[in-house]
Amino acid sequence: MDQINILVTGGCGFLGTAIVSALLETKHFSVTAVDINPPSLGSSAFPTEVRYVRANVLDLDALQKVFDEAKPAMVIHTVGVFPLGAARYSMKDSDAVFKINIEGTRNVITAAKSSGAKGLVYTSSITVVLDELSTDFRNVNESWPTGRAHTSYGQSKALAESLVLSASSPAFPTCALRPAPIVGEADTALIPTIHALIAASGTPFILGPATNLQDFVYVGNVADAHILAASNLLNSQTAAGQAFFLSNGEPVTLRDMCIAVWKEFGHVPRFQVSVPEGLAWWMGLAAECVGAEGFCRGMVSDGCRERYVSIGKARRVLGYVPRVGLEEGIKRSCEALKKKLERRGKG
Repeated sequence: MDQINILVTGGCGFLGTAIVSALLETKHFSVTAVDINPPSLGSSAFPTEVRYVRANVLDLDALQKVFDEAKPAMVIHTVGVFPLGAARYSMKDSDAVFKINIEGTRNVITAAKSSGAKGLVYTSSITVVLDELSTDFRNVNESWPTGRAHTSYGQSKALAESLVLSASSPAFPTCALRPAPIVGEADTALIPTIHALIAASGTPFILGPATNLQDFVYVGNVADAHILAASNLLNSQTAAGQAFFLSNGEPVTLRDMCIAVWKEFGHVPRFQVSVPEGLAWWMGLAAECVGAEGFCRGMVSDGCRERYVSIGKARRVLGYVPRVGLEEGIKRSCEALKKKLERRGKG
């Protein structure tokens, strides 16, 4: 049976790499990975059977050439800018976030349609709903409205998602996947940030009640969902024009998440200090006033709210089942970080 060609934008990124690997494992797909920084020729870190092409999603002409040459049956669009740390909660310098997340997505849709692709799966984000930072979200489903996010990332992903879903048609079906914060072996954000609190002596401090549940998801599970979505759009199209929340379906408190990570590094806080949310808010304001980058009011609001979703729709329509549990996902992530830190220490 001939393999189906899938083009993955951001194919060298954290999620993109996992999707490429998962596609190859099925033996049903050939893969073209597009990235602004593809791996060097012959790099042992990436599968040699993948065609890697360098292209910027903001350069429509160059992007169109890549798509026309690849002639993908389906496009998986993962490219996006996600501000880290306190920058995530600030609208300052948000132009690049909006430009890449929205205009880049618009260009990918245009190039995909023009190249004859039969559909597109978009990597959206749980933040299109949950980045309304002052609100609790308990077991939210896809009927909840978007457009209320307080962050540049949440706003830009919601607008880009709208572009994708409005482009859906029987000849070019599209859908959007909204993953929770992702953990995994190549994670450069979530697990490293939690681990860094050990060296910063920040592990004893608990913001707010520490009973609020939040969602996370293992990168391999998100990759599986993208393949399920692509297959759906190529066949039954029951996912066409729809968005789907993705998580591990195992909401935990942020404190428990942190303790699980620290445990993998042999660290247990010797004491605990509870910081009321109100006091933490004023501390965040003070940090913003003096220009400190490691703390802000947005972090307080985000960390003290309920943040978990229902994956019932993804289960029903896509057949999504998280294969790797959260505990195992955290272990795998931490093992990979340990090896990375060891290499850095030796180097």
